[in-house]
Amino acid sequence: MTWSAVALAVAAGVLISTVTTPVGVSGAVFLLPVQLSVLAVPNPAVTPTNLLYNVVSGPGALWRYRRLGTLAGPLTRLLLAGTLPGVVLGAVIRVFAVPGPRVFRAIVAVLLLPLGLWLCVRAVRPPPAPGPEGRGAAPSGRTITGLALVVGVVGGIYGIGGGSLIGPILVGRGMPVTRVAPAALAATFVTSVAGVATYGLLALAAPGAVAPHWGVGLACGLGGLIGGYLGARLQPHLPERGLRLLLGVLATGLAVLYLFQAAG
Repeated sequence: MTWSAVALAVAAGVLISTVTTPVGVSGAVFLLPVQLSVLAVPNPAVTPTNLLYNVVSGPGALWRYRRLGTLAGPLTRLLLAGTLPGVVLGAVIRVFAVPGPRVFRAIVAVLLLPLGLWLCVRAVRPPPAPGPEGRGAAPSGRTITGLALVVGVVGGIYGIGGGSLIGPILVGRGMPVTRVAPAALAATFVTSVAGVATYGLLALAAPGAVAPHWGVGLACGLGGLIGGYLGARLQPHLPERGLRLLLGVLATGLAVLYLFQAAG
């Protein structure tokens, strides 16, 4: 990598993670266009490279959330119970089955677009909340683990972390962003470690660019480490309404991006 490419990767990591960390999104999904179009990371190596970014960038936000006392809790354990086996299965599917990304992007867009728009509308014009966690019953532990399993598989296949999917769903069901964000980032970090290890082992047996692009992953991750800490430090100063609006905007933006990619 040239010094200019390293600087670009670090800057992209800082900018994206600072914006996405407060709502529990690692930002890896928004790095995909940068890695593919600008930094020329080949497929399928872009998936483990994104997971490597999550591994390097995650400790900054997690350390800050731990100091705030918002990291520990049953939600983190429920998410890990699903995402850990899911990411290993997803990595195997990605290397040996290689499902079409266009279909995946269309499905995710159909899921996230109405959910993101609804979160935005609800944040701008919030309805009366009957309880401390807003309207709607929070999902059961079994439902959360089942969703996490699906998210883990998707993360293993496409390296998107999972917070961008599980976060809007849980918040949309009435859970506060301040509770969801630390748990989603913790699950993203642990499952990304497992995902990088799985891809490393698969690279020994599978042909092609299967291993992560270490230079890009480490450079983006360094930026994400800084930005993640800044984003986690910023979160307590943002109102719940503002966090919901930010999560809705990110979900809507991701859905629109995927619609254009699926149609292209």
